[in-house]
Amino acid sequence: MATMNISLPDEMKAWVDEQVSRGRYANASDAIRDFIRRDQQAVAHLQSLIDEGVASGISETPPDKLLEDIKRRTRAKLKAAAQDAA
Repeated sequence: MATMNISLPDEMKAWVDEQVSRGRYANASDAIRDFIRRDQQAVAHLQSLIDEGVASGISETPPDKLLEDIKRRTRAKLKAAAQDAA
């Protein structure tokens, strides 16, 4: 395994140290590796969404109609969530 020295602002170091002291990680190296792993997964997920969008082709629907559809579906989801919470 390769070794890398990094510099962190005091606030970030304190946060990492706190995660270790709470037992979430065995040490700072474990924490940093987990943060990098999570970032890699997030980037891969975003790239897959981009690839899916590109593969879907160009929409024939005008942008204003797309936006209205997104708003309508979002309102419906929010309404359903509010009803489920009640």
